[in-house]
Amino acid sequence: MLFHFRRKEIPWEVVGSKAIEPVHMYYDEDKELDITSMGEANTCGTYVFHVQQLKKVEELRNTVVFAKQQLLKEIGKKGFNVLLSESWDVTIYRRGKRHRVQVNYSGRPAHIVGDLPTLRPPPFIQVLQDCI
Repeated sequence: MLFHFRRKEIPWEVVGSKAIEPVHMYYDEDKELDITSMGEANTCGTYVFHVQQLKKVEELRNTVVFAKQQLLKEIGKKGFNVLLSESWDVTIYRRGKRHRVQVNYSGRPAHIVGDLPTLRPPPFIQVLQDCI
């Protein structure tokens, strides 16, 4: 009987993490929104990006923006078109020279009738400045 031993893999090391608690995206000073329906709970999406070398903050910001866009597509399939509140967290992993970025993006979906408000960037995206 032959045994094949699995090659020892190097684990991913956590090198950075940032999180933003839920933030309301639309306030009273905005034009009045005609909300017809709202999700019963927050919707969450987890997105993983593999990067050879994470050198620029812009690359990290782009992962969060992309995660938001993907979550908006997902809620669109359920009949919603905006996120009333949003939160996210980013975890950066490293194994040798390679990096992995995991983004968890969450928000309260809603459906608005009429003109949609302008799409805002993810809240507090500037906190990623000191991650790299």
